[in-house]
Amino acid sequence: MSIKEKLMEDLKVSMRNKDKLRKDTITMVRAAIKQIEVDERIELSDEDVLDVLNKQLKEKNKSIVEFEKGNRQDLVDQTNAEIEILLDYLPKQLSDEELTVIIKTTIEELNLSSYKEMGLLMKNIMPKVKGRADGNMISKIAQNLLNKPGN
Repeated sequence: MSIKEKLMEDLKVSMRNKDKLRKDTITMVRAAIKQIEVDERIELSDEDVLDVLNKQLKEKNKSIVEFEKGNRQDLVDQTNAEIEILLDYLPKQLSDEELTVIIKTTIEELNLSSYKEMGLLMKNIMPKVKGRADGNMISKIAQNLLNKPGN
């Protein structure tokens, strides 16, 4: 079953169960997918749908920061719940430890030694972790590893 089919099935289930938050979150994702398909006149593959889900996840995480600045705990809680729903459709996210191992290995493979080579590192890491890790987290771990002496 494709991700789009699963989204449709889950939408029907959430409507039957009167799960408004899940229904609204899935509807939002399906609308984003449909918008791209209509604009570009293409049928999105599962990989493209994962990109849409990751983009939605990134936007939700940015929203949380803004809601916290505005002392809107109600919106923070709602957005966290939406993030949990989105994560159901993404591959299992890598832990910080797993990510650190992948980044260290890539640094060694490419024989990188300075922060100036960050672009090359990111270019090689992103395909390995596509959909399973946040780019900001990768960047933060990579900065720490590239700034340490002996790496």
